[in-house]
Amino acid sequence: MDGITEDGALASNGRGSAGFFSRERTIAGPQFNRWLVPTAALAIHLCIGMAYGFSVFWLPMTHIVTNADPAMCSNLSFFQALTTTSCNWTVPQVTHIFETFIAMLGVSAALWGGWLEHAGPRKAGCIAALCWGGGLIVGGIGVMVHQLWLVYLGCGILGGIGQGLGYITPVSTLIKWFPDRRGMATGFAIMGYGGGAMIGAPLAVLLMGHFTGSGGTGVAMTLVVMGAIYIVVMASGAIGFRVPPNGWKPEGWTPPKEAHGSGMITRRHVHLDTAWKTRQFWLIWGVLFLNVTAGIAVISMASPMLQDVFGGELVGIDNGGAALTAAQSAAVAAAAAGLVGLISLFNSVGRLFWASLSDKIGRKNTYYTFFILGMIVYCLLPTWGHLGMPLMFVISICIILSMYGGGFATVPAYLADIFGTQMVGAIHGRLLTAWSAAGIVGPLVIAALREAQLNAGLEPSQVYDRTLYIMAGLLFAGLICNLLVKPVKEEHHMTDEEVEKERSLQHDDSISANAETAARGSFGIGGVLAWLGVGVPFLIGLYIALAKAAALF
Repeated sequence: MDGITEDGALASNGRGSAGFFSRERTIAGPQFNRWLVPTAALAIHLCIGMAYGFSVFWLPMTHIVTNADPAMCSNLSFFQALTTTSCNWTVPQVTHIFETFIAMLGVSAALWGGWLEHAGPRKAGCIAALCWGGGLIVGGIGVMVHQLWLVYLGCGILGGIGQGLGYITPVSTLIKWFPDRRGMATGFAIMGYGGGAMIGAPLAVLLMGHFTGSGGTGVAMTLVVMGAIYIVVMASGAIGFRVPPNGWKPEGWTPPKEAHGSGMITRRHVHLDTAWKTRQFWLIWGVLFLNVTAGIAVISMASPMLQDVFGGELVGIDNGGAALTAAQSAAVAAAAAGLVGLISLFNSVGRLFWASLSDKIGRKNTYYTFFILGMIVYCLLPTWGHLGMPLMFVISICIILSMYGGGFATVPAYLADIFGTQMVGAIHGRLLTAWSAAGIVGPLVIAALREAQLNAGLEPSQVYDRTLYIMAGLLFAGLICNLLVKPVKEEHHMTDEEVEKERSLQHDDSISANAETAARGSFGIGGVLAWLGVGVPFLIGLYIALAKAAALF
């Protein structure tokens, strides 16, 4: 007989005795409201989104050893740097941490995406909290004892596993709760990943300033404290997750007879083991890879490009070609830092905007917009530089970064349209290897292009021009990939028996009888408090980003 468990979830067929973290303990009861699910997702993504803000640690991490001998440390190899306690690390050595956890994000999401579908979002989210938060704590200990290998292990590998699990944990659940607004639902969660740095980076700077008062750089204790905070916040979000009973749909909503994209939205399901072998999967993989690679080019070049191309014009200084003074250079750097703030803002908000728009115009049309508009804007960037139009340059950068973030937020709904919702979280996990590949290959290709052109004697501004034109070419390749995406052939769909078997592994094969009455509760004070819990920190981060961006105007 069905009943309500202690934590408000629905227990079915005697499953109330299941463990607290089991998926069946998270089946929603009648008093649950689906608008609580995005807050749980945001709690996780706002924490793991600090990945984009890790650059605040790079310089402080290179000044930890106060009595280092410059002569002895100048020729230190990478492997010697892993264990040295007498020499400072270099910026390139510590920035490998970012590359490591982005690589591990894709690897862990691909490896454990299928497990996550069966384990449920509560268990996966709590493990993600322990890995990401615990990884930061281990990394902080590594900084304390000045062992770079331990920082890589904690922040990079363990933290990267937390990144991957945390990133995909909400996706399948949100898509099932919002069949009427798939793009908007995933946009909410993945907006949090884009906005995590807006909250985390200022918090890290504040904590480092506090801990520096007792000597040192404050990096170690900052990592430990932030790790502990993230464990609590992410675990709270994970515990708040509920999954809908099989067959649940929003009250008063019926699936449309004609879907956007001329049949691009399937009502059947494709198994993970089949999906990743299809042509459609690899075409969408290429779409994400090419969009991310082009976006990384702008992220990595935006601030130095703005300073190199416009110089004193950014702050209304015309030196007639003469070198800027130290004060003028500092003002230019501050203005360029404002662009970084805008990048964070549009990277985050663009995720919700474009993903929500995709519910109206269709996922394929949304990516057409990304690639066609992107090619135009990328090719216009050099023109704005040559015409001395910094405002148009900044507006173009913001448009590009909104589409970069929008690509991440729209792709889960795209996968659900093509492969169905039953295993979309696991399929999304496999697809995120495109992000890992772009995060590694992209910067290497961009650096190689820049170096080759400088060696050929090109001026710095010309180097940026050529690179941007090449990135526009990558977007054209992405456009072709998107054009070739077609519905999956009938032979790849799961049979009814296979779907039922998969649902039985998730322990929701017999819950469909409760679908009509589940999750009909009011929003209530709990909903208000949940949204304030994630909304207030986000708005504070938004205010800080806007304050930084004000230096541009």
